[in-house]
Amino acid sequence: MPTHPQAYRPEAALTALGPTFWDPVAAADFPATQLRFRNDRAAAEVGLDTLTDAEWTEGFGRFVPLPGTLPQPLALRYHGHQFRTYNPEIGDGRGFTFAQLRDAQGRLMDLGTKGSGQTPHSRFGDGRLTLKGGVREILATEMLEALNVPTSRTLSLIETGEELTRGDEPSPTRSAVLVRLSHGHIRIGTFQRLAYLQDEDGMRALVGYVLRNLYGEESDDPLRLLDHVVTRTARLAARYMAAGFVHGVLNSDNINVTGESFDYGPWRFAPTWDPAFTAAYFDHAGLYAFGRQPEAIHWDVMQLAASLRLIADSDPLIALIEQFGPLYQLEITAALLWRLGVRPRTPEQDRALVQTMERALRTTATPMDRFFFDVFGGTLPDGYGDDWQPLRDALASYAPRKDRSHPYWQGSPCAMLIDEVEAIWSPIAERDDWSALHAKVARVRTMGEALA
Repeated sequence: MPTHPQAYRPEAALTALGPTFWDPVAAADFPATQLRFRNDRAAAEVGLDTLTDAEWTEGFGRFVPLPGTLPQPLALRYHGHQFRTYNPEIGDGRGFTFAQLRDAQGRLMDLGTKGSGQTPHSRFGDGRLTLKGGVREILATEMLEALNVPTSRTLSLIETGEELTRGDEPSPTRSAVLVRLSHGHIRIGTFQRLAYLQDEDGMRALVGYVLRNLYGEESDDPLRLLDHVVTRTARLAARYMAAGFVHGVLNSDNINVTGESFDYGPWRFAPTWDPAFTAAYFDHAGLYAFGRQPEAIHWDVMQLAASLRLIADSDPLIALIEQFGPLYQLEITAALLWRLGVRPRTPEQDRALVQTMERALRTTATPMDRFFFDVFGGTLPDGYGDDWQPLRDALASYAPRKDRSHPYWQGSPCAMLIDEVEAIWSPIAERDDWSALHAKVARVRTMGEALA
């Protein structure tokens, strides 16, 4: 257990919501618990980096309770719109929240799982996670953190020794249990469930819980909550776009009310600035395509506003929802200037620069990772031809926010396209060789240092 009690600050705030919000559950009894990945950088933020591997495996593979926090795992109840169809029969079906801790900033953080076994919400699922799915989540969270996207962190991945059958992977395939560190696990769908049940007392309690514990405000005002969520989700949408990231499944049960991205399934990074690029093979209509993600997140936040009508008047809720678009425009400009590595100037100049950049990326189909690597600091190399002259002119008056002295800039761009993800997985599947994964994580973190 933690040896630095001043850094280990356990909490159990979730229990105050009461049993109508969750179901007590137990983790599956796995045949094996082989530690495959431990994120000591994230663990240090909540005082867990001093655990031995044996203690780590007991805590995050067998789920022996951490001292002072939740006495047992809790599967959260929620509903949600899935591809715009309302589903009241979901909830934590292969995961649970099993601990709450304060981080170095004083934020309340949850430890949640993926693949920890069946719950009352599993329906026909086995409650498990494939090892490949766990590896993909490591890669997604590491890359997004480096690219300045608010994201959960993959804390732990433990292989569990079961053979799983899946339609989208060669089967039988290996199994794992993943632990994520998140700034809360309260979703828009958590509020939708209460609206569906017409539970006014529960809605007020949940609004108060989120404002007190996740936003640090002694309030139970639903308008304050919606104001925060609109602001945070507009930022999330903008940073997805600047990162070239496609989540794939932006259902309302996958939107955290802290504006932190989480739960990575069919994600992809777009090779080029292609608004129609999709991540999920089952997204036939392109509902969650790259260019439609701001619209999708806005739509989900409208469902939160609709749910809050249970305890608030419509007009002020609508007024707050209408702020999403203007906030997104501010955030996408800021996010793209960050990726370009330049300091902002006037709002008019900044908007013009971003529009010029997007137009050039879209019309030339230039690889995004290559472009952002080359242009960082505000200077386009000579190899970029006449199509890029308007951007070169627009950048001329911008100052770099950071120089290119970091060793990262002497190499090549760090990308996370699907072919490389598969190439990282192949040696794990074929000969249990994890070196490519560890090398990639180190490379991504180096990029993050250069960009930060």
